[in-house]
Amino acid sequence: MSDEERELYSVGEVAEMLGLHVRTVRNYVRDGRLKAVRIGKQYRISRADFEALTSLPDPDAGDPSAAGEAPRRHLEVSSIVQVDVIGPDAASRLANLVTASAQSPRATPAALRVQTVYDKERERMKIVILGDAATTADLLHLIDGVLGPGNGMGATHHG
Repeated sequence: MSDEERELYSVGEVAEMLGLHVRTVRNYVRDGRLKAVRIGKQYRISRADFEALTSLPDPDAGDPSAAGEAPRRHLEVSSIVQVDVIGPDAASRLANLVTASAQSPRATPAALRVQTVYDKERERMKIVILGDAATTADLLHLIDGVLGPGNGMGATHHG
């Protein structure tokens, strides 16, 4: 086994590399989206498991051009959308809309991966989106349109 295959990352290191919150990466581990080994009280993620999550090409998979296929470039976007001043009902509706949109059938084979988190105390919502550039852009456009004026998901009012 080479040094690269033995390299282990902490949850914090993976979060930093992906631009995500540590809690999000821990949730990925708990949900089974990211394989990890528990050492003591901490998780460790192997380089191979990290690359599997980020869909980086496997260097041991062989050359696709050898099988007569042209090599294809893979492009993946990770986006974090923060919505401030949103009430729990509107956040729940937005989470349902975003999740349903991410799961709807598309022309592209790669599905979007979406996670939503709502902070009730701060009335703040975060939406984490992983997927190809065009589909991610479509979802971001949808979110932008839904949060525009006159749609019922605007700011909460305290009076």
